[in-house]
Amino acid sequence: MKERINLGISACLLGENVRYDGGHKLNHYLKDILGQFVNWIPVCPEVECGLGVPREAMRLWGDPHSPRLVTIRTGIDYTERMLEWAERKLDQLEELDLCGFVFKSKSPSSGMQGVKIYGGPKGVVKKGVGLFARQFMARFPLIPVEDEGRLNDPGLRENFIERVFVFRRWKDLIRDNFTIEGLVSFHTDHKLLIMSHSVKQLNELGKIVAQAGRSGDLQQVFNHYFTTLMSALKLRATIKKNVNVLQHIMGYFKKKLSADEKQELLEVIENYRNGLLPLIVPIVLLKHYVRKFNEPYLRRQYYLDPHPIELMLRNHV
Repeated sequence: MKERINLGISACLLGENVRYDGGHKLNHYLKDILGQFVNWIPVCPEVECGLGVPREAMRLWGDPHSPRLVTIRTGIDYTERMLEWAERKLDQLEELDLCGFVFKSKSPSSGMQGVKIYGGPKGVVKKGVGLFARQFMARFPLIPVEDEGRLNDPGLRENFIERVFVFRRWKDLIRDNFTIEGLVSFHTDHKLLIMSHSVKQLNELGKIVAQAGRSGDLQQVFNHYFTTLMSALKLRATIKKNVNVLQHIMGYFKKKLSADEKQELLEVIENYRNGLLPLIVPIVLLKHYVRKFNEPYLRRQYYLDPHPIELMLRNHV
């Protein structure tokens, strides 16, 4: 992509000393590796709503569905202050064309799930969502989000970054080619990528595209398609699903490969199925045959190149 992607991030993950104890939680992968391809938009809810550094630690308290944000020692309630700031901040972020957000895990303001909530009848429960993260996800339900803790899982990391790049390409489509023809082209480019997540929802998306010309409301068609697409991409692309796609791609070459080439490709896919090779190995071999035989449909498939190879995401899944 010619332009860097704008991603929001909890400021402490970039090494900013904004935490309650005056420290940070620098994540080198996010700052140094992914940071080569994105513009980070740092956000620290506590500091930006007017609290100092250092400051008294806070936690969520009360009803898991509507917890309060209170300081641990003195019990000062900052809930309304945080929510009022969040509304203003979200208005600002809406203007920045964000394609994703990485939150600080377990934070009472920014944790996207599993934050500890105190003071309930069942004692401490890990069912909370940070106040700012909750407001962000409610305001922008389709924007990909993750927390840095979950991004330690190679599969979740690959899934999140893949969704970020799809989101960017969708924004480009809306800006440059908001037509039925543009939607057909976008869907064609992403068919195998979607297949690796959900064959069922691939079929549903195909029906939306096929019926698009019958609708008088193109915006409604695009909204329906994109909502369904992002729902599909949240489903993890498992080894079984990827093997299905790899075998589907192999079918395009069944009359072109020699017996030895077929056997080699089958063995590589089987080794991937058995966990002996990462996904990048069969992908590289298939890309070789795509170039060798100049298969036009496969050349345009983002499944083979969903994100920059420098991120090495498929080396670990």
